Amino acid sequence: MEVLQKIYSWMPQLLNGAWITVSLTSLSASAALFIGFFLALGKMSKNAVLRKLCGAYTFFFRGTPLLMQLFFIYYALPSIIPAFTIKSRFLAAFIAFSLNCAAYCAEIVRAAIQSIDKSQYEAGRVLGLTYMQTVRHIILPQIIKRLIPPIGNEFIMMLKDVSIVSMIALVDITRAMRSIESSTGSALVYIPAMFLYLVITAVFTAVFKRLEKKYSIEAGQ
Repeated sequence: MEVLQKIYSWMPQLLNGAWITVSLTSLSASAALFIGFFLALGKMSKNAVLRKLCGAYTFFFRGTPLLMQLFFIYYALPSIIPAFTIKSRFLAAFIAFSLNCAAYCAEIVRAAIQSIDKSQYEAGRVLGLTYMQTVRHIILPQIIKRLIPPIGNEFIMMLKDVSIVSMIALVDITRAMRSIESSTGSALVYIPAMFLYLVITAVFTAVFKRLEKKYSIEAGQ
């Protein structure tokens, strides 16, 4: 009973941390997918300069640790360029995660686009569809269907990686857990913290599976 009372008293702080974890992941993933789409188009461009720039971007953000990127944006960049000082820890984390995840999303989007056979465009032309109608009704549904599983995996990975924001004192689940452990000296706080991560992961995994099933059915119609 005493253990349950302790866990109950910790929940408000852990739930506030969970809100930061979920909102940061959702916003960063959305921004990353948006940026990644244009990066993918850039990497497939006939313009050599644009291809190299987009390639350099993905190489840099995939080749350096996310934690180092977060530290650079929050600590180092303001000292190098004072005008780029970011006082909000959440904003700094959002920028770091968005830019990092965009490099991975670019590869996912590029692979999805390139996996569509050119005969699909020809089939649309045979059916009397315009280029935009072909893209909307034939190409896009197939791309979305192929994007959902890898994007879902990337989202879940980011959800767990967000725990590193505790290193810049942003109070996510991990930071809240460490704060409670420090003030109470109780390692029991790890139990509800891990449970929260499991619940959030399970919810979003179910959401992506539902989306995957939905678009699989629509694509088959």
